[in-house]
Amino acid sequence: MRIRNQKGFTLIELLIVVAIIGIIAAIAVPGLLRARMSGNEASAIGGLRAINTAQQNYAQLCNGYSPDLKTLGAPNNYLSPDMSTNNQTQKSGFQTEDFGVGLAVNNPPAACGAPQADYYAEAHPLNVGTTGTRSFGTTSQGTIYQDTTGATFAAPAAAPAVPWAAPKTAIQ
Repeated sequence: MRIRNQKGFTLIELLIVVAIIGIIAAIAVPGLLRARMSGNEASAIGGLRAINTAQQNYAQLCNGYSPDLKTLGAPNNYLSPDMSTNNQTQKSGFQTEDFGVGLAVNNPPAACGAPQADYYAEAHPLNVGTTGTRSFGTTSQGTIYQDTTGATFAAPAAAPAVPWAAPKTAIQ
């Protein structure tokens, strides 16, 4: 009788290892997707905070708020170029917009353009459930509100005391 010197793995052993890797991946992928959505939402909130700060700085000089994101960008540089190149910015799976609200300010300084009495900014996920599950909005009050449905915030006609009604809740 001869004894074989076996080296390597059997097909059954390889299939078991592949099945175990598949089970681990199936458990890990949804968690990774949730973490990515959470990161996208944190980036959107950070973008709205940056807009709040830029708008406050703009208001110091212009006695009113910027009517759009582009005005906060170059040449004034109140807001970074990644947020202020266009009036609608797509970043980290969210679309962010900023609008002037209310009447235009009378006799603004020449460098200001057309400041307005108030502003609102909102960020909503490009694909609800994939890039994020909540949308966010803010006004000159500085409070950031969330909508858990992911719907786009509607622009208020004037600067209201509470910018958005339920189901929007303050997160900051």
